[in-house]
Amino acid sequence: MNIRRLSALLLTGALAVGLSACEPQETVPSAAPTAATPTSESTPTPTPSLSPVEHDALKVGFLYPGDFSDVGYTHSLSQGADKMQQALNLSDEQIVERYNVGTQEDCAQALEALTDAGCQLIFSTSAQFMDDVTEAAKKNPEVQFCQLAGNQAASSGLDNLHDFYAALYEGSYLTGIVAGLKAQELGNPRLGYVASVESAAVISDYTAFYLGAKSVWSDVVMDVTYTGSWTDTGLESQLVRALVNRGCGVLGQSSASVAAAATAEEMGAFHVGSYLDLQTMAPGAALISVDVDWGVYFTEAAQALLDGTAIPTDWCKGLADDVVSLTPLNEDLSARGTIEAVSQAEEALKDGSLSVFTGPLSGKNAQGETLELAEGEIYPESDVAHGGGTAPTFDYIIDGITVVSTQ
Repeated sequence: MNIRRLSALLLTGALAVGLSACEPQETVPSAAPTAATPTSESTPTPTPSLSPVEHDALKVGFLYPGDFSDVGYTHSLSQGADKMQQALNLSDEQIVERYNVGTQEDCAQALEALTDAGCQLIFSTSAQFMDDVTEAAKKNPEVQFCQLAGNQAASSGLDNLHDFYAALYEGSYLTGIVAGLKAQELGNPRLGYVASVESAAVISDYTAFYLGAKSVWSDVVMDVTYTGSWTDTGLESQLVRALVNRGCGVLGQSSASVAAAATAEEMGAFHVGSYLDLQTMAPGAALISVDVDWGVYFTEAAQALLDGTAIPTDWCKGLADDVVSLTPLNEDLSARGTIEAVSQAEEALKDGSLSVFTGPLSGKNAQGETLELAEGEIYPESDVAHGGGTAPTFDYIIDGITVVSTQ
């Protein structure tokens, strides 16, 4: 165990195994233009340059919504912090991490603790912290604040506030291909999806999953059900049972839940996950998962502080920059031709010849707004290059997807 994590254990006591999902905030999109540049080629407008920070004087803070011992979202983020520390040769004393923020610790107090500790750079990893982080940035202009899935940096007028995210929808599209081919092999076109909180980020994620599946089998349809919580493994397991009983043979999920995959295996269904390779825990169900290397951004932002160069106001990268990736495919369970289909789509996403949200697409969001994309039209999700923010904005329920209540 990392020494600084061991110290956290001594401070926090029991190991609470919380499986936190990413918590981006919902935003309402404007009309979609007809073309989009891949996020990997984006050139966001940077903030003004900073004065270099001496290497040994650098101190970096992290706010996490979950416990460091979880095996999902917070674990993925803390791995990113480890990679940054190793890449920049920072000591444990130069990294300050606050866990269970928003539940066991008030966010504003956690931010104050990090600034009091001398952190010149603070990463906030939940969109629920965004308002508190913006206020902290106003009060501490000498500190750089980086907000995951934020949407306020560009409009705030603050040089020390930055938004970042990963193009998760690209990975979800690829895992959808895995699911679609497996569904076709089973002869069952009904997919299921256990979603967490109803938000643009979650809708974007499962829509990309569905579109990937539909790209290889046009007959697929998908039932989606919400837990209403970022972390509720018991309910996730219950909803897996309900979806399988509705006839869903392959399931996707936006949170990293071991219980959901295990339940899918118990029910004779198949599962696609997030942030965690579940093959050892559910070898008879787990097909593949989406993964994110947050260390890429953490390292870039910290290196900019050391160099005195600009930190982008908005940053979002995906497959082409090895920020988004897939866990190893379960070749014992996957359908024939899966590796080839995923590889082909991955290359197309990387070079920009394929865009996930491409018409014809039609749907409606919770506000009653409609989406009508004609053939070839593209919805520019997280399109930093064209002035879009980092947080996903696709919040439309498209044809073929049905939100159901299974409780």
